[in-house]
Amino acid sequence: MPEPSTVDTPLKKLVGEKTAKALASDLDLHTAGDLIYHFPRRYDERGEHTDIRSLDVGEQVTVLAQVQRTAVRPMRQRRGNLLEVTVGDGSGGVLTLTFFGNQAWRERELRPGRWGLFAGKVTEFRGKRQLNGPEYVLLGEGGEGEAAANEEVEEFAGALIPVYPAAAAVPTWVIARCVRVVLDTFTPPEDPLPATVRASRNLVGIDTALREIHRPSSKEELYRARRRLKWDEAFAVQLTLVQRKHRAAAWPAKPRPPRAGGLLDGFDARLPYELTPGQRTVGREVAADLATAHPMHRLLQGEVGSGKTVVALRAMLQVVDAGGQAALLAPTEVLAAQHYRGILDLLGPLAQAGELGASDDATRVELITGSLGAAARRRALAEVAEGRAGIVLGTHALLYEGVDFHDLGLVVVDEQHRFGVEQRDALRAKADQPPHVLVMTATPIPRTVAMTVYGDLEISTLSQLPQGRSPIASHVVPAAEKPAFLDRAWRRLREEVAAGHQAYVVCPRIGEGPSSEEEAPREDDSDRRPPLAVTEVAPLLAEGPLHGLRIGVLHGRLPADEKDAVMRSFAAGDLDVLVATTVVEVGVNVPNATVMIVLDADRFGVSQLHQLRGRVGRGSAAGLCLLVTEAMEGSPARERLDAVASTTDGFKLAELDLEQRREGDVLGATQSGRRSHLRLLSLLRDTDLIRDARAEAITLVEEDPELSRHPALAASVAALVDEERAEYLEKG
Repeated sequence: MPEPSTVDTPLKKLVGEKTAKALASDLDLHTAGDLIYHFPRRYDERGEHTDIRSLDVGEQVTVLAQVQRTAVRPMRQRRGNLLEVTVGDGSGGVLTLTFFGNQAWRERELRPGRWGLFAGKVTEFRGKRQLNGPEYVLLGEGGEGEAAANEEVEEFAGALIPVYPAAAAVPTWVIARCVRVVLDTFTPPEDPLPATVRASRNLVGIDTALREIHRPSSKEELYRARRRLKWDEAFAVQLTLVQRKHRAAAWPAKPRPPRAGGLLDGFDARLPYELTPGQRTVGREVAADLATAHPMHRLLQGEVGSGKTVVALRAMLQVVDAGGQAALLAPTEVLAAQHYRGILDLLGPLAQAGELGASDDATRVELITGSLGAAARRRALAEVAEGRAGIVLGTHALLYEGVDFHDLGLVVVDEQHRFGVEQRDALRAKADQPPHVLVMTATPIPRTVAMTVYGDLEISTLSQLPQGRSPIASHVVPAAEKPAFLDRAWRRLREEVAAGHQAYVVCPRIGEGPSSEEEAPREDDSDRRPPLAVTEVAPLLAEGPLHGLRIGVLHGRLPADEKDAVMRSFAAGDLDVLVATTVVEVGVNVPNATVMIVLDADRFGVSQLHQLRGRVGRGSAAGLCLLVTEAMEGSPARERLDAVASTTDGFKLAELDLEQRREGDVLGATQSGRRSHLRLLSLLRDTDLIRDARAEAITLVEEDPELSRHPALAASVAALVDEERAEYLEKG
């Protein structure tokens, strides 16, 4: 009688050293628990189609198909024969399997009518899709009793055939066999979900769920198993976030109430435009948070150009009125410098404390970046440390040792997704007590992501654009199909310049040399030309379609003073066209810029394109964004661009973006370099389940904040959402 196994049993004790080594090195699976929680990616059904016609060349696939015919022919280049096996999925899609060498036994095995799972990399030869030397396992259908004798196919006896995330050295049927071995001796852990929650939400037990997800007895039982395991994932995340929110509410913070007749009132009086109703509402929410004795943790999301910076500045002024200091952390020097100039312009004499003609309530505004000269840095640091600078703006340089605050009361993080938790924590640690925190994003967040990723923050949304903002028209320019359209795009840009306006040309890459974090994320480019680069495109435009225009270049590898000089020139109207990377993606504000041409637009993400086009139409003239691509009509890349061009609703685009990204990326698995702990839960499709899990989490944490009465649940949460991921989820 084999010994029972638990989640902690090493796999080498169960499946043998060689297989265990492959599972560990190729799939990072080390224990019985790792394997049991390595869920099937999908389930094939006998008689149903694995749509062979949809397979992409270069894709590593596992297909369920039936042998249609075999043929043996001599090889031309070397001795021996080539076995070609044609398999089909029953819907008209066919795939050729090729085996080199004299393999008469394989021809006898792969006879017409047999069904099997075939795994390999899709290639194409003379217009036909094929797998060269694929791994396979046949699903016995009686004849000669192979099925009964073949241990490899025992796990496929049911109608639903699990297909696992696999590797070349560990195909799906090897994983299925290992799972069967483990399940035969597996003793499940204590069910971590409280019995009351299981009963009220009609959830099956953990043992049933883990067995049925791997070897489903029916579609109904598979649905129930998946629902239970999704609940575990959603509940673990929500408990983590609700606990954090509960703990944060108990932290002490220095209240920063509004002060009548102070800086904030003076600012409102000199503001040259009316605040939108949304800005007023959010302003009241933030002001109330700042006045409490517990730290504010609020996320401010709003469309590009919705006026988030003014809301943040009003919050900073309220804190300064209450005797504190406020720090704004920006992701790039370009954006930090622009915030600095913009805030000085808005405050005028209110930012000139100690100078002739300054207001009585005036403060000082300091900019601290890595490129600051030694003398300027010493002066700025002294202003901050002695409290004379009420508002401090900067990049990562604010986090370094030697940047000391007199009384840090508010931290504002702009474009929060550009920063890691450690960086935010480093800035918060510069305060004597936990400061109030406001994080801002111009990337609209779908409701489920807000509930899941930002569940420990209060969320405010700005949806209205301020008066004076102009509409932005977006069009796809299919450069490969219609080259004349690209010529027209350059003429359109020249027309805007002739009318006194300015333009951006955005490229996905800087140029030669090491890659930059600013460069656009892109899919596998092995069969494509390199993405267009700023340093290569700018001279071609200057000599070609934009000859005679004043062209500037901006990217992350330029020295800081050069970047600032280029941005100043563009903002002042001394340049007609700025050829740039995504360094202009956030915050750059040049109201006279009316047209943007994005080259290789298919190399950018949906949210990134939405952010980029928000740089135009910021003044009284309408904006135009042209998305240039060689992606063909009907391709996924082209459909994505068509969707971006069809709407300026950032929330619709955020849903689209979520559909096309791995769920784990949304939750930050890429930041930790680990597999996502969300194996089944879909932030897009499981909205109701996430909402219900959050409600149960709130109830449970109110009754038992540290889950001390539910040790199995606490251990389960710790396993699913380890400390590193919990820190990522904190967001504040």
